[in-house]
Amino acid sequence: MNKIMQENIEDLCKPALWRAVVAEFFGTLFLVLFGCGAIDNNGINNSIVQIALAFGLIYGSMVWCFNHVSGGHFNPAVSVAAVVCRRASVVRGLLYIIAQLVGGIAGAGILRGLSADASYTVGVTAVRGTLTEAQGFGVELLISFVLVFVVLASTDDKRCDLSGSAPLTIGLAIVAGTLFAYNYTMASMNPARTFGPALVQNNWANHWVYWVGPIIGGLVAALVYEYVFAAGASFSRTRKFVLKHRKPADKPKKQKNTDELNSSKAGLIEVPTTDNEGDAVLEMEKIEEEKKDEEPATAESEVKAE
Repeated sequence: MNKIMQENIEDLCKPALWRAVVAEFFGTLFLVLFGCGAIDNNGINNSIVQIALAFGLIYGSMVWCFNHVSGGHFNPAVSVAAVVCRRASVVRGLLYIIAQLVGGIAGAGILRGLSADASYTVGVTAVRGTLTEAQGFGVELLISFVLVFVVLASTDDKRCDLSGSAPLTIGLAIVAGTLFAYNYTMASMNPARTFGPALVQNNWANHWVYWVGPIIGGLVAALVYEYVFAAGASFSRTRKFVLKHRKPADKPKKQKNTDELNSSKAGLIEVPTTDNEGDAVLEMEKIEEEKKDEEPATAESEVKAE
């Protein structure tokens, strides 16, 4: 615990951290501005393909621009996964999420100012059609799982088989998620992308779906990738993680008989170490009988010797 606290304090004192926070702010701002702008598009409804490409390409572009500065998260679900995988400190993850939320608000605010009609939605997400909130949660969890899994796999430093473009791969994952889920939940995959437009438009319908779904999906993706599919993953590492977080079973304390303790200290008999108390008694009786059988044999040998 002290080591983790020390790491967080040291990270907080680094000037590079604050530059990274600013990068997360601008990256999320442009993500919301360009992506959500493609939804309303000045009153002209775009196709799902256009919306998916807008979100995927702007996300990939921002990752390309800021990856060397902050890692290119622009998404609280990705930041939480990075903290779980220990790719980012807790304090860095929290500051990233704050910057992402503020960036989402700024992007939605600029989009609102550029819109010709105040009735435009500015990209507010909503569970569509007859879909229930629980079903919407499931959709967001799955597409967020895929996105975070792709982000972790594409930025794994221990992999030596990566020869393509990580930003392009991440952008394509967003395109795929949007093409699949837009008619279900508008394919947020990102609480900051949902929070900004919701605040600007004061529309909080189904809002919890777009927080809980992506965060849980990102957490599951982080654990599965880090302990099962990562380049450095192994069975022993996974077992160590499970044992570390498993609650130890309380074993009842057994009180030993005073005579047995004294005898064991004197080296006369060996105290049995069985878990069953009845078995322990039987073992003691067996030892005593063996000692009695040995005594006559010893007496006879002494007589013969005389």
